[in-house]
Formats: sequence, C-alpha cells, structure tokens
Amino acid sequence: MANVKQMQDIATQVRRDIIRMVNGCQSGHPGGSLGCADFMTALYFDAMEFDIDNFTRSGAGEDMFFLSNGHISPVWYSVLSRRGYFPVSELGTFRRLGTRLQGHPSIHDSLPGVRQASGSLGQGLSVAIGAALAKKMNKDEKLVYTLHGDGELQEGQIWEAVMFAGANHVDNLISTIDVNNLQIDGSTNEVCSLGDLRAKFEAFMWEVVEMEGNDMNAVVEGLKLAKQKTKQGKPVVILMHTQMGYGVDFMQNKNKWHGTPPDDEQASQALSQLKETLGDY
Repeated sequence: MANVKQMQDIATQVRRDIIRMVNGCQSGHPGGSLGCADFMTALYFDAMEFDIDNFTRSGAGEDMFFLSNGHISPVWYSVLSRRGYFPVSELGTFRRLGTRLQGHPSIHDSLPGVRQASGSLGQGLSVAIGAALAKKMNKDEKLVYTLHGDGELQEGQIWEAVMFAGANHVDNLISTIDVNNLQIDGSTNEVCSLGDLRAKFEAFMWEVVEMEGNDMNAVVEGLKLAKQKTKQGKPVVILMHTQMGYGVDFMQNKNKWHGTPPDDEQASQALSQLKETLGDY
C-alpha cells in the first residue's frame, strides 16, 4: 500500500490526467472528478482489498466499488490505470468512438475494474446493496463501497435504497457522498435543498462519518473509521466535504465546470498548477 505522501503525488497526477482527458476530446466532467481525486486514490491505493490480476465482475473474495455518479468517469479511469488494471496509455482514448473508456462506465467491452455500467443517477446504491447482500449470503467477509454526488441524492430511488439498507442491516456497505454543494444547474440548496444529511441518514439507521475530502490524511483516516464501523448492524455513509474543481484555482467551487471541458489555453493554465509526478500518458 502507498503512504500518504505517495498518494498525494498520485492524486496530483490523476488530476493532470483528468484535465488532459477532457481537454483532449473536448467533452466530459472535470469538476467532480478533480474534487474526488484524493478519495479515489486513497480508496484504491490504501483502503480496498482486491486482486488486480484476477478481476471478475462477481467480486468474490474482494472488496467491490460502484461509481454511481458515473459522469465523473475520468477520475475512476485514471486511478484504475495508475493502479494497474489497464495501460495508462489507454487514457488517451477517453470518449473516443469504439474504445473502452466511454463517457460513462460501461461493461460492454469488459474494462477491468468496472463491474457495472453507471451514470443513470440514483441507481448505484441499489446495485451495491444487491452485491453486499450477495456477499452476506456467500459468507464473503469483504466490503462493498459506493460513491455518489450530493445532487444525486435528489433522486427518489436513493432514499428507497437508504431505507432498505438500514432496515435490513446491510452492514458490509460503505457509501460515500461527495458533498460539494454544487450541481450542473447551480448550488444544491438553490436547485433542491438536501437539508440535514447526517440527520436523514441517522433516521434511516445508518452510521455516519464526516470527513474533509481534499486532505489526504483526513481521507485515509475517514476511510479507516468507516471500515471500523462496518459489521455492527448498520450500513455506513461517509459525508465527504470537497470542493468542485479542487487543485485548479479557476475551477474551484464553480458549477460551470461540472460538465465543461477546458480549452487548450485553460488546460495549459490548469496543468501549470499540477506537478507531473508519475509521468503523463
């Protein structure tokens, strides 16, 4: 496993990958991807247990991850490649017709690391609960992780799934909410206020952990704490506070960058703020 300094360097390189990917095809979602780079790096380089060389969709004997907000695929693809699931050079094919790195994760061409197509918001938690229950039935002690956008919580299916998981003691599940308070049309408060998320999840019988999502030390410790709270009768949710566009000053906390690719000048400016640590693809 990587140490905190190594993961900080990886996350910086991941942010470079994100900028280059969405700029290269002039399409994609950089804002949330940049904000979640620390979390995704810590998840794959520290928290989860898995077998890269023997990937299966079933995930038997491994921790599993489901990206519910599939539009932030750039950060996931970068982390998967940097972790060794597929060649880093393949990042250059992002959103190209006929490639495996589609705008939303797909299982059509069997990309290692991806177990379920996603991007239709609100559905990922239901899928993850099914996987977690399957692990319980099979006496598989590994965990299931998910990631969701806070705007995604405006989908009704999320709350049906939250209620089900709490009522059925799905305690091998850790779901993380990227609380950046922004979505494509503005702030979450302006579009449809989410209210007190801690109180809501606790009311549905979940354990709640809160952490800063753009501080690698805090992310590592937050994931450890969440893992400690599993297997105790309740599902676990991490309310992860991030900044959309983190790492690039002109993108931070601006909902414009939810789904707007930088042009060449903007990409150059962004990359000048992100040190190349592992080598570009």
